[in-house]
Amino acid sequence: MSNADNQFSMRDPRTQYPQPDFEKQPQSAPGLAKDMTPQPDHGESSYKGFGRLDGRRALITGADSGIGRAVAIAFAREGADVALNYLESEEADARQVVKLVEDAGRKAIALPGDIGNEAFCKQLVSESVKKLGGLDILVNVAGKQTYVEEIADLTTEQLEATFRTNVFAMFWLCKAALPHLPPGATIINTTSIQSYQPSPGLLDYASTKAAITAFTHAFAKQVISKGVRVNAVAPGPVWTPLQPSGGQPQEKVEKFGSEAPMKRPGQPAELAPIYVLLASQESSFVTGEVYGVTGGNHLP
Repeated sequence: MSNADNQFSMRDPRTQYPQPDFEKQPQSAPGLAKDMTPQPDHGESSYKGFGRLDGRRALITGADSGIGRAVAIAFAREGADVALNYLESEEADARQVVKLVEDAGRKAIALPGDIGNEAFCKQLVSESVKKLGGLDILVNVAGKQTYVEEIADLTTEQLEATFRTNVFAMFWLCKAALPHLPPGATIINTTSIQSYQPSPGLLDYASTKAAITAFTHAFAKQVISKGVRVNAVAPGPVWTPLQPSGGQPQEKVEKFGSEAPMKRPGQPAELAPIYVLLASQESSFVTGEVYGVTGGNHLP
């Protein structure tokens, strides 16, 4: 996509972004977007905002790269101040996001740390509320994914780490954030097509995504009495550092996205508008829903 394009320019979606084959590009987890080839598009030059989130205050996990980065850029350009959570090892990517948010004229609060720790999750919410002056939107994006072919090789340590990052952290953050959320606030979780069409090598990851889907449905019914809406986005294959840093074996990275009817992976920039919609008042009658962004492999 050229700098002259924006998200409204009409193009053939099949060829709008790079298609496989891709290079082998192993990284250590959690990986960095700046080291990927081709570079993911997070909407840096393409996303145009219209003030749909003017004055809102959002906390986004996994905000350094991938979907979280794209959401942070979009939210800022729609008028929101943003608290950005990421791991300390992802600081290089996170610094770029901070600048992009500030360039949009919004406040960027960098809050690195491991959401797999309950005490940190509580601290993350309290610091976000303090430094943003409140909280209106919680977006749970950060996730752990490690491909393991056989259950015999899937360790208890990995199982626990995946659940702590993907499920426990979501629970802890939702629980800590809820008392601060006013009527009209929104929570957006990130599940996956893996919740519905699990890959055998992603046994633990797929299980966490199924848990996120169920949590979203149940929690939405629980908190609508407070005027808070809860929804989820279910991506298909998306070109993020999660994939080359152990989320897929390198031979699958080379063909990543080819199994989708669109024959390519999605880019983070293609998911951001869905998060904006679910965060904004435009989706006021939507709660407890899961929105698929899958390149054609539809959800049930």
